[in-house]
Amino acid sequence: VQLQAYGGGLVQAGGSLRLSCVASGRTFSVVTVAWFRQTPGKEREFVAAFTRSGGSAHYSDSMKGRFTISRDNAKNTVYLQMDSLKPEDTAVYYCAATTYFLRNYDTQNLYNSWGQGTQVTVSS
Repeated sequence: VQLQAYGGGLVQAGGSLRLSCVASGRTFSVVTVAWFRQTPGKEREFVAAFTRSGGSAHYSDSMKGRFTISRDNAKNTVYLQMDSLKPEDTAVYYCAATTYFLRNYDTQNLYNSWGQGTQVTVSS
């Protein structure tokens, strides 16, 4: 499975952005698509995940309520809608996909495919 992440950019604090993760290849094998983010000097952290089974969404506690993950099956795309953005949301955002059934969605080494990352910068 190949992933392409789009939609990053520069936005003022309080603004919104929508990231897109487009999948191609053996997409039928994907169980979960997730978003992670990373800032320089810090470990990559889990943001949100969307599972095919039941179509359920899962969020990091710190993003819950501001970020919404969703999917468009016809477009093989998973979106991350980010609202009420804060300067601390500035990071490179990555999408990832896994063919495994996960108990913990933040287990990064179980994601088989990763997109190239898209930069989100939130100015104060």
